[in-house]
Amino acid sequence: MKFGTVAIVGRSNVGKSTLLNRLLGEKIAIVSDKPQTTRTRILGVVHVPDGQIAFLDTPGLHKPQHLLNRRMVRTAVEALEEADLLYVLMDATSLPGPGDLAAVSYVKEAMAKQSRPAILVVTKVDLVNKLKLLPVLESYARLFDWADVVPVSSQTGDNIDRLLAVTIPHLSESEGAYGDDVVTDQTMRTLAGEIIREKILQATEQEVPYSVAVEIDQFKEEGRLARIHASILVERETQKGILIGKHGERLKAISTQARQDMERLFGMKVFLEVWVKVKESWREDEQLLVELGY
Repeated sequence: MKFGTVAIVGRSNVGKSTLLNRLLGEKIAIVSDKPQTTRTRILGVVHVPDGQIAFLDTPGLHKPQHLLNRRMVRTAVEALEEADLLYVLMDATSLPGPGDLAAVSYVKEAMAKQSRPAILVVTKVDLVNKLKLLPVLESYARLFDWADVVPVSSQTGDNIDRLLAVTIPHLSESEGAYGDDVVTDQTMRTLAGEIIREKILQATEQEVPYSVAVEIDQFKEEGRLARIHASILVERETQKGILIGKHGERLKAISTQARQDMERLFGMKVFLEVWVKVKESWREDEQLLVELGY
């Protein structure tokens, strides 16, 4: 058996969670087109012939503006420093920018403490003309002494098999740390909160998505039925109004979409009740951030 831990790191909105879901073959991490979607470290376990890989999806490396963001960046750095192997993600649709250079700086700092292989994973290649891809790959390849460079598309699955193939030789000879049926350590309660937050990200714009947290007040299983009560926290009354929408239509749509996703994922009926509450400056409230799992 071979086993190892791989941290998936990079700037915000580069496709880390989408890659994790593709590697697993199922969705355990929420995704959106907005940066800073992932707020915590998410474990995904991939079982390969004679091996097991524990992937750690991480928050994007960015310049933090709130206590929440500082905790997010710290989570990413801790995973980067603890993992046996790194996937450093860069976006094929653009040349290296300040966010990419900052991510490489974090990698170099981690390497100074403990050297380990780092694979450059260039994402979203399905969005780039093949003739224009080579110069982009060369630009990213010059940023660091990568163990390998693998262009992939998490949307189409292109080159995912090759990414796993070049990863396995870097794993250690060891028994797997997780059971054969383990895919993630995320509880149904946690997944429920994240699914609701994903629907909010999809339904809102400007500052609202970043000012929202979801707290699961009750999660009760009754046979093949889950009763879930959730609170959506916002920082201002105006944000509460935006989330609820005219005659409550936006909140109803968010709840319906979240419930349908939960039923597909959990394999059971879901009764979901959602409220919106104002909690001023919750992103600076350390005790609340801990309670929320951030």
